[in-house]
Amino acid sequence: MQRTQSLSLKVVEKISEREGIEPEELHPPIHDAINTDALDSLYQASDSGRTPSTVEFVYRGYTVTVDSTGDVDIEERIAAFDPDKTAV
Repeated sequence: MQRTQSLSLKVVEKISEREGIEPEELHPPIHDAINTDALDSLYQASDSGRTPSTVEFVYRGYTVTVDSTGDVDIEERIAAFDPDKTAV
């Protein structure tokens, strides 16, 4: 599976596009959330047996899921507890 763009850069571009900002404006940097070298190397391997079925991590309030083909899905995280809302 040969890629022209690193997977970590693909994640950064998807999130920056969703937020309407330039990739270099994202803070904190993605490497604060995940080891980008390790992520990229997992999906650059020529041995498809090494590619995980999914990798999931949290970055900037999003759950980022990468499937075995390298497709990236970005979902907004929902807070488990919102102190402004009370149970009735």
